[in-house]
Amino acid sequence: MREMLDGKLTRFEYLEQQLLDPAVLTDPQQVAAISREHGSLAKLASKYRRFQELNTEIADAQQMIEGDDLAMRELASAEIPTLKEERERAWEELLDMTVGGEDANRTRVVMEIRAGTGGDEAALFARDLYEMYKHHAESKKWKMQIMDHSSTELGGFKEISLAVEGEGVYRELQYESGGHRVQRVPDTEAKGRIHTSAATVAVMPEPEDVEINLKPDDYRIDKFHASGPGGQHVNKTESAIRLTHYESGVVVQCQDEKSQHKNLAKALRVLKSRLYEARRQEENKRRADTRRTLVGSGDRSQRIRTYNFPENRISDHRINLTLYKLDHVIAGGLQPVTDALIEHDRQALRDLMGTVE
Repeated sequence: MREMLDGKLTRFEYLEQQLLDPAVLTDPQQVAAISREHGSLAKLASKYRRFQELNTEIADAQQMIEGDDLAMRELASAEIPTLKEERERAWEELLDMTVGGEDANRTRVVMEIRAGTGGDEAALFARDLYEMYKHHAESKKWKMQIMDHSSTELGGFKEISLAVEGEGVYRELQYESGGHRVQRVPDTEAKGRIHTSAATVAVMPEPEDVEINLKPDDYRIDKFHASGPGGQHVNKTESAIRLTHYESGVVVQCQDEKSQHKNLAKALRVLKSRLYEARRQEENKRRADTRRTLVGSGDRSQRIRTYNFPENRISDHRINLTLYKLDHVIAGGLQPVTDALIEHDRQALRDLMGTVE
């Protein structure tokens, strides 16, 4: 954790210098990107700076105790308990602020929801998850924007990509990455049998432009006609965009907007998020021992949660959490689940890091 905090403070100080660089100030787009990242790091960096100052003040006071000046020794002895108490508070606040890892303070994410096994019922469940996150975002005053989606005849989603922005958005939504399973009687089931279907969710931090150096030569742009359910054309112009990243093979497409330029801008945001996420996962593998203790690791292959409608039960398998208020959660009341997951990671970090000494 100290290594991560040192890195964040170094990055913050670098961005401070960038904002004073005349060459940077001539580029409004770069200034905006740097300012956003600088702002997202400010609270953490300021707290860590104060923590470092307290460590220095405590070390200085301890040296004074070992000196020959009686008055200074008494003054230092009286001051050290207060300094240590403040340092302990600062350490606890840093733990809270870093639950979620290096990207804990990101304020923008890209979320992708995909129907899994279960046909039309899986697609309807994917839509239910979208509605749950939409209402939760509204309760948190977050902004949510549909980047792209593919619908079914019955109104479900084969897949949907969302951009979500707001305070604490990644810290909370990261826990949604993984496999979600639903058990219920579909509307189309005449005999009342319970069906099981699934959907997957991926939550990726959205990087700033200065963090992902993506040049036009790095990807191919394909333009095509947007289409709706069943493949019918919904417009007569080539407004839809498909991007293929040469090095990674990642493919992103967007057709929600009528404007080709808007679709391209959205597709680039998703592509940058996927590339950043791939880099982040590689870094997590190198820190596997730490990440293994945390539930917010974003393993998409893991089945994380079951939604059992007949029993009104929601179960998060990572922390053995069971709540009998699925109706409340699916309507957007996700906070009790999120709070339990954050507390689990907070305690895991405390156990991992030990005391502040």
